[in-house]
Amino acid sequence: MTHSIGVGESALPPLVPGPYRKRIGLISIVACLGGLLFGYDTGVANGAEGPMQAELGLSDLQLGVVISSLVFAAAVGALIGGKISDAIGRRTTIIVLAVLFFVGVLVAVFSPGFAILVAGRIILGLAVGGASTVVPVFLAELAPFEIRGSITGRNELAIVSGQFAAFVVNYILFATLGHVTGIWRIMFGVCALPAIALFFGMLRMPESPRWLVEKGRDDEALAVLKTVRSEDRALAELRQVETVREEEKGDNQMSFAAVFSNRWLRRIVLVGIGVSVTQQLTGINSIMYYGSRVLEESGFSETAATLANTLFGLAAVVGGIIALYNMDRLDRRKTFFIGLTLTTTCHCLVGIASLIIPEGSSIRPYVILVLITAFVLSMQTFLNIAVWVWLAEIFPLQIRGLAIGVAVFFGWFINGLLALYVPSLLAALGMGTFFLFAVIGVIMLGFLWHEVPETRGRSLESLEEELLDGSIYRSLPRRLPFAGLLYDRR
Repeated sequence: MTHSIGVGESALPPLVPGPYRKRIGLISIVACLGGLLFGYDTGVANGAEGPMQAELGLSDLQLGVVISSLVFAAAVGALIGGKISDAIGRRTTIIVLAVLFFVGVLVAVFSPGFAILVAGRIILGLAVGGASTVVPVFLAELAPFEIRGSITGRNELAIVSGQFAAFVVNYILFATLGHVTGIWRIMFGVCALPAIALFFGMLRMPESPRWLVEKGRDDEALAVLKTVRSEDRALAELRQVETVREEEKGDNQMSFAAVFSNRWLRRIVLVGIGVSVTQQLTGINSIMYYGSRVLEESGFSETAATLANTLFGLAAVVGGIIALYNMDRLDRRKTFFIGLTLTTTCHCLVGIASLIIPEGSSIRPYVILVLITAFVLSMQTFLNIAVWVWLAEIFPLQIRGLAIGVAVFFGWFINGLLALYVPSLLAALGMGTFFLFAVIGVIMLGFLWHEVPETRGRSLESLEEELLDGSIYRSLPRRLPFAGLLYDRR
């Protein structure tokens, strides 16, 4: 498919300074409360699991179910959240998710036993999964393409900030109220506050203008665009989105079958799944869920491991800040390759250090702590934010919610499998588990090089045009960077 008039970046007036930049900033801050909740709810179990297991008398298997139920529910939430946002709007869906976050917190905090606790974690998981797909799309559809990476990437920074906040809150509560029965309930309950803020904040935020155009509500879309763009830029962007809509009229509500009957849509959805899975197979969330256990395995005491674990959260936040600075300066592909190369190297170094430094050595836990911190820093600086931004950019408007939902569903599913089996892997392989992650990293480097197209510096409409006629793939290299000279498909 080719569009009848230009939808490229050259057709748009340049981005100029103005009050709309503050408006975009405010919208991103409010929407990213969803990311903060995502991070806190996934990170809080890292310190709450011990007191929770002791108070409720949970077996190890039951504890695993409590932890992983949120993750598997998040896979479902990601899948249906994207589709729901296509139907009722991005903003409306985020408001619904805020309610789910609050209800899930209440159910978990007041749960008398295992079954109700799992129910609360499932509700939270649905909200986390929905937020993981809808918030990045909402931000990508509102942001100008020149700063889309840094605006969309704020959500991932909010996620890692939420995880860091959970680690710090857990440590402070342990240090001050560790003797109190039900301390884990206080840990869970803290995130009711950002859920309330997200609900009331989103009531004052606009709907995605691209979603409004897709639904034929062009006047409303223009009104929104004028609040976040200069007037001539708003009019030009509206014309672009309207052009794409008219060219694709009749395909607005695409089903799974329709997507997979189109070779280019099928390919990009499969590539999106691969990118989402690659992110999880680095093992980053294994550290975020079980960092304390990994550190105990390396030789730290339980108390020292809980304190040292906060360093991972801090590294994630620092990496996220650096990533936001670079997001509109480095190509997505380059960022992916730097990130995955560094994380794979760190995995190898952790495994080697665990082999050559004998158990019982006083320096062993500290060397491994430094290397794992370097892994987390590399992951957050170059890979995590870039993946979420790329997923929010790459899919065509008509299937954006559905496609990112499908891609993130598979990512969450792999995340859930790791949440279930990493403790067993650590028990069986010890720190050798990191060699397994390194092998997977090498394989996924080849996939990213061969299949992932560039999206930086392009309007969503221009990307869509090249994606639907397959031309976006022609610039991809035919061979791997280590397989000799490069040949382009141009």
